[in-house]
Amino acid sequence: MSQGLTTRLLHADRLAGVEHGAVHKPLHTAATYGYPTAQALIDVFQGAAPGYVYSRQGNPTGAALEAKLVMMEAARSAAVFSTGMAAISALFLSLLKAGDHVVSSRFLFGNTNSLLQTLQGLGVTVSLVDATEVAEVESACRPETRMVFVETIANPRTQVADLAGIGALCARLGLLYVVDNTMTTPVLLQGRDVQAGLVVHSLTKGIGGHGHALGGAVVDTGLFDWATYPHIAEPYRKGDPKGWGMTQIRKKGLRDMGATLRAEDAHRLAVGAETLALRLDRTCSNALQLAQWLSAQPQVAMVHYPGLPTHAQHERAAALFKGRFGSLMSIELREGLDPLAFLDALKLVILSSHLSDNRTLAIPVAHTIFWEMGPARRAEMGMAEGLIRLSIGIEDLADLQADFAQALARL
Repeated sequence: MSQGLTTRLLHADRLAGVEHGAVHKPLHTAATYGYPTAQALIDVFQGAAPGYVYSRQGNPTGAALEAKLVMMEAARSAAVFSTGMAAISALFLSLLKAGDHVVSSRFLFGNTNSLLQTLQGLGVTVSLVDATEVAEVESACRPETRMVFVETIANPRTQVADLAGIGALCARLGLLYVVDNTMTTPVLLQGRDVQAGLVVHSLTKGIGGHGHALGGAVVDTGLFDWATYPHIAEPYRKGDPKGWGMTQIRKKGLRDMGATLRAEDAHRLAVGAETLALRLDRTCSNALQLAQWLSAQPQVAMVHYPGLPTHAQHERAAALFKGRFGSLMSIELREGLDPLAFLDALKLVILSSHLSDNRTLAIPVAHTIFWEMGPARRAEMGMAEGLIRLSIGIEDLADLQADFAQALARL
């Protein structure tokens, strides 16, 4: 009998076998592991036998979380990292070389945008395009293009890339398609649904949900043919080619770079994932109703939320994300109203840079997380200087609406 995601996540550790009948995988805090014979140690080192050699390369607690991510994305394999940016950095640095070309959405999380600038300093060229139009992605592709990178819902202006169209393009051209699924999570979208070869997550956000553990992940959907990828090192071209890419990411991006997820954080994130679907139901419902209510307020000039029919990619988002639209939105106040005064007037909503937390958060975008970009680059990304980003939590809707109402009234 087929079971739902929440059921499978809740029972995954127990059914895999946990000592003493525990329902959760225990914390394994050991830094190193011993073996009874030299040959047994050699076999684990060379990948001929399963096991652990040093926790920088992974430990049983992290492996249990990886198994849950594979389950959530209906994928082939996963590797967890200390943060979402560590996961993206490992992916780029282990798979790209000088002379390569990357096509990326220009509507990007600020730190990812900064990382792409670093890549350009290392000899990788990057084209930033409007990924809401697949034609723009296709026109940017070159013979040396190795990868197309997009986010599902752009932070903070909520543009929705043509995920399915880009997936079909990459499949036709044989390009590695990487989708950052942080803002939607596998509950709203599985990367394989849009033909992504790799999926990245900031586990700190929706999957963890509680704002008390950092983590990131790279997930291999199994759809990309790694036998065609030119940069796989010879030692990793062993066995099934479907595993070559993740082997290189783990060896070069995790082992060599050392961005290991702590066992304590892996445990917290795995427990948080158990309630992911339940939390998404609440946050998506709260966000849609708040977006509709805010749109009707005279002090609010614009609400950017894919769940609103006025959003440019509303129909696409409804089709891709199973009729739900996530917890991220941004708003612009009417001209002449001070966004900072509005934020200061909020009492329940927390002023914070985080996203997809159980608690509702707000931040002035141009003054903080996108400050380094400057006004010209922000304008290219469609961000007004007074833009306010909101991440909607699981509070009672009436309480959230009351807080926004009193803050708007003070203006």
